[in-house]
Amino acid sequence: MTKTGGCLCGAVRYEVSGDPAMQLVCHCSHCQKQAGSAFSTIAGVPERAVTVTLGAPVTFIDHGESGQPVERQFCGTCGSPLFSKVMAAPGMVFIKTGTLDDSSWFKPSAHIWTKSKQSWVDLGDVPAFKTNPG
Repeated sequence: MTKTGGCLCGAVRYEVSGDPAMQLVCHCSHCQKQAGSAFSTIAGVPERAVTVTLGAPVTFIDHGESGQPVERQFCGTCGSPLFSKVMAAPGMVFIKTGTLDDSSWFKPSAHIWTKSKQSWVDLGDVPAFKTNPG
């Protein structure tokens, strides 16, 4: 199944082929800052499954709570966060699900980096990991 998405202003558009390998909620402090929220909802897909069809995201090299590099890609015009590439999962791209045209299929299978979660966030019955699972 092909999924489409893009940034708020429409300068960057993308397509994703296939189904995600993982659907997560990340509570790390860096995702909180990037999202401007308590967490980031992400779908992990193989890098080859993502095609940018319009524009080009800008990349900021961050170092996550793990200390490993994280490529955070966003629209250079409106600032919408689009993708993350983390060294802990080589060959994967994590799509910020809020940028998908239809994210109704998203159902998180796990919460990660819960050691940094906001105290008021209820994790429900979804499995949770203090850092990366593994």
